[in-house]
Amino acid sequence: MTEDLVLPAPRDKTPAAEGEALLEVSGLTKHFPVKGGFPIRRTVGQVQAVDGIDLTVRVGESFGLVGESGCGKSTTGRLITRLLEPTSGTISYRGRDISRASRAQLAPIRSEIQMIFQDPYSSLNPRQTVGKIIANPMEINGIDPEGGREKRVRELLEIVGLNPEHYNRFPHEFSGGQRQRIGVARALALEPKLIVADEPVSALDVSIQAQVVNLLQEVQKELGIAFLFIAHDLAVVRHFSHRVAVMYLGKIIEVGDRDSIYNRPRHPYTHALLSAVPEVNLAEDDAAPRERIRLAGDVPSPISPPSGCRFRTRCWKAQDKCAAEEPPLVRISGNRAGHLTACHFPEEPTTERDEDIVLDPALAALEEELGENN
Repeated sequence: MTEDLVLPAPRDKTPAAEGEALLEVSGLTKHFPVKGGFPIRRTVGQVQAVDGIDLTVRVGESFGLVGESGCGKSTTGRLITRLLEPTSGTISYRGRDISRASRAQLAPIRSEIQMIFQDPYSSLNPRQTVGKIIANPMEINGIDPEGGREKRVRELLEIVGLNPEHYNRFPHEFSGGQRQRIGVARALALEPKLIVADEPVSALDVSIQAQVVNLLQEVQKELGIAFLFIAHDLAVVRHFSHRVAVMYLGKIIEVGDRDSIYNRPRHPYTHALLSAVPEVNLAEDDAAPRERIRLAGDVPSPISPPSGCRFRTRCWKAQDKCAAEEPPLVRISGNRAGHLTACHFPEEPTTERDEDIVLDPALAALEEELGENN
């Protein structure tokens, strides 16, 4: 499907330096006010959706952001694209601080940062044809490709696996997966340098998810586009991303290269996430089964998160220090360069275990007490 792609030439002919930072986020915070009481407009609390995160996306790199629902992944993506105003912190794109830039100041770089939205049903205007939806970014930015916009739109439709003859159809005539492909085509229309992909394949059938991910990889290699790939499917993130950050309750708790995160995780929450990934062992020998970690309880409310380490209420290694001090995101002993972990009592650098355990702090304490009595 990706062998005969018709890709646009990059606008910037100057090759970027290997490893050069394209996007830098520092102390990024977004708190949503909670209204209530009397009068109604009184603010009674803050939803701490994103609370002081740091990350860097390099030129041409695919950076994965994973975590369970409600941890702040999508909010982070919308902050980076400036669809939401940050409460505090800085967002630097190619060395320029855009966190407080006005609409006029953002205009020159809007075309370089695009987004693929999670919901294909609400991200497309139902009153516009597919051709109009994909051509709109080119019209707004005054881009006239060779051969005209209609020709370019038809090429983009073919690139994402749709029939160019669908140019005059409306969004309601497509399935959810096809609508997401339209969103991908719209994101590619301006030949961006950075794409924030918010769950880009979660709405697609499993049978075509791999095709779309491979398509995005091919586009990335040909054009040198950097991706911030937001997803909850750990297998897709491992296949697509060069580096991965793990997010929990508004905080980044571990970040590193793909192999380091998946093969040598240090944070207990990362261990729990990876243990939930299904795997098939076709070996005939009796290999030791990998541990399955089942976290007890629910994620705490982002309105009133736990003190210190936010994962401590569900962590089997939590101690008094975890409640008193928030662990910094730093490199710890045994980690590779660039592998950062925020944990006072990190796990051993391996995911290989030979037992199935339930990680409930209360249950663990009870089992320990029963063991002592026996």
